[in-house]
Amino acid sequence: MTTRELAAAGITDETLREAYRRCRALNARHGKTYFLATRLLPIERRPAVHALYGFARWADDIVDSLDPDFGAGQRVAALAALRESLADGLRSGRSREPVVLALADTARRYDIPHRHFDDFMAAMSADLVVTDYPTYADLRGYMHGSAAVIGLQMLPVLGTVVPREEAAPHAAALGVAFQLSNFLRDVGEDLDRGRVYLPADLLGAHGVDRALLRRCRDTGRTDPRVTAALKEFEALTRGVYREALPGLAMLDPVSRPCIRTAFVLYSGILDAVARDGYTVLHRRAVVPRRRRAAVAADGLARVIAARLRAREDARRTDRSACAAPAPPTTVSAESVRPHAHQEVA
Repeated sequence: MTTRELAAAGITDETLREAYRRCRALNARHGKTYFLATRLLPIERRPAVHALYGFARWADDIVDSLDPDFGAGQRVAALAALRESLADGLRSGRSREPVVLALADTARRYDIPHRHFDDFMAAMSADLVVTDYPTYADLRGYMHGSAAVIGLQMLPVLGTVVPREEAAPHAAALGVAFQLSNFLRDVGEDLDRGRVYLPADLLGAHGVDRALLRRCRDTGRTDPRVTAALKEFEALTRGVYREALPGLAMLDPVSRPCIRTAFVLYSGILDAVARDGYTVLHRRAVVPRRRRAAVAADGLARVIAARLRAREDARRTDRSACAAPAPPTTVSAESVRPHAHQEVA
């Protein structure tokens, strides 16, 4: 994290600065789309977003590790230790774990409710034992903690032009839409981890089960039943993006370009999956680099326009204040009578 970002955010303690730098490194390494979008935020808000993402990434890495030397028991222990460290950090504002320290500082600065972090950790714990979801309602219950609360954590940092509770459902929906996009893209990789996030009832309606997914993954072949199920899941995900869309206009204008860029790039995953013929069991769909660059350039143009509008609004407010007539003043004879120490002409 640049010194300029940290200074703009008012983060001066060197230990705390190093903690935020650690979070930024996690974001840059693992979340290329998210990191790109974060660059469009006002400079003073970026460290907080890196802290939120860095913590989520750290917990996710514990749960999703494919390291054969990091077994299930070790993941359970590591996640429990992280949960304890988080609770202590949020309570005391201190931690020997840099990522937790940065998260606790962000939660304090932006008054983020601690229950959002508790719900997130509960979802991470579920990933250690739950391997599939019977219905979409069951999946949405899981995603409240794994995705919706991420949107709710972000909302105080982004700022809103409406009461926060009005924007909250849309922010939560956007977090869910992002995760559904990832689920569709990562069907094959998740299957290798022993998990199927596509609801069993949706799959079953097309004659698909875990065994068929496994067979397609192992043989490299496609199956029209699997393709039909993936198309339905794509349509479901696009519906959640529509739920989230009204929330963009509710954000602070200087934050909108960042979230709009993330919105376009993540929903672009769905386009990439369709373009690849729904072959997600065999390879990961990727938004083309040229498309990413074009969306980022559009986002930058929107950032510049938003900042120019904000400056003009500020100047207009200043001019109005200067031009306003002074309030009438009542002058008494006593007030104009010279004091004893004043010289009278």
